[in-house]
Amino acid sequence: APLAALLVAAARAAPLAAQAQDKPAETTRTWVKDSVITTKIKTQLAASKPSSLAMVHVDTDANGWVQLTGKVATQADKDRAEATAKAVEGVKSVDNQLTVTGQ
Repeated sequence: APLAALLVAAARAAPLAAQAQDKPAETTRTWVKDSVITTKIKTQLAASKPSSLAMVHVDTDANGWVQLTGKVATQADKDRAEATAKAVEGVKSVDNQLTVTGQ
């Protein structure tokens, strides 16, 4: 019975393995890396001052380039968001496009 269960599981997994081969491995690995960096930045921003940094959007590319967009209340919030992003492991550069609303 264990052998039969193993064969059934292998038969079900075979189409998934074939589908995974259609995509270059680099694309998958890069996307995971980007997601990890983006999540780390968002987590750090939320921990630092959630109310003023809630409208910050974070995008990360395959090379560790981060772009911050959205709105913040003060220049200090804009600077803090950039410093927070730069401090995350894997970030190579930060393009800070945040708009200071003054509110």
